[in-house]
Amino acid sequence: ELENLSDAPFSGDEDNGGSEERKTEINGNWIPATSITEAKINAKAKRRLRKNSSRDSGRGDSVSENGETLKIGVVVPTSPKGKLLDRRSRSGKGRGLPKKGGAGGKGVWGTPGQVYDVEEVDVKDPNYDDDQENCVYETVVLPLDERTFEKTLTPIIQEYFEHGDTNEVSEMLKDLNLGEMKYSVPVLAVSLALEGKASHREMTSKLISDLCGTVVTKTDVEKSFDRLLKELPELVLDSPKAPQV
Repeated sequence: ELENLSDAPFSGDEDNGGSEERKTEINGNWIPATSITEAKINAKAKRRLRKNSSRDSGRGDSVSENGETLKIGVVVPTSPKGKLLDRRSRSGKGRGLPKKGGAGGKGVWGTPGQVYDVEEVDVKDPNYDDDQENCVYETVVLPLDERTFEKTLTPIIQEYFEHGDTNEVSEMLKDLNLGEMKYSVPVLAVSLALEGKASHREMTSKLISDLCGTVVTKTDVEKSFDRLLKELPELVLDSPKAPQV
């Protein structure tokens, strides 16, 4: 109640002066004016202390109740935050460093530069097989069917019309498992050449000559031209000069 009084050290009645000690009634008790003045001064000092502490909190310092300046970040030993932020072992052992240098635990790669030994096969493993050490693994390429044949070879032949390297086409076709679709290579090449320029048709003739004996056989070439003659009515729809070419 004394703190809520006016900040002025003297009231209006005290300006009149007088040798007599003035008294004020508060809650039925008569209190001398000197004690009220001291209470006002103490209340004003406390308010200034609170203002200064709030200003200094933003600058990294805080003021305790005793007026001592404390640095933020320095935890009082009796504060519960000291135990919360403490990374040391609760059992009192260790120096608080990460376990295994940060390379331990499940699902981690280990420390940089660590080399692992070759894992030996456990003979007692229920999945152990005597023949698994002597196995030879090979990459199996499935043969092309009619649906994937045209989609795979059309870009290869069109690129050949640009670079003109028959060896590159030969190497790319060897990596594919053509299977029974070998005879369709000249068929597709000639069909694309009929829709192109005269230079493309000349390049196709050279391509078939270079592929014969390496990728396709003479029998495959004969079979391909037999199929072209049978499909000639359909080729005329796209290339009217197909019979003469």
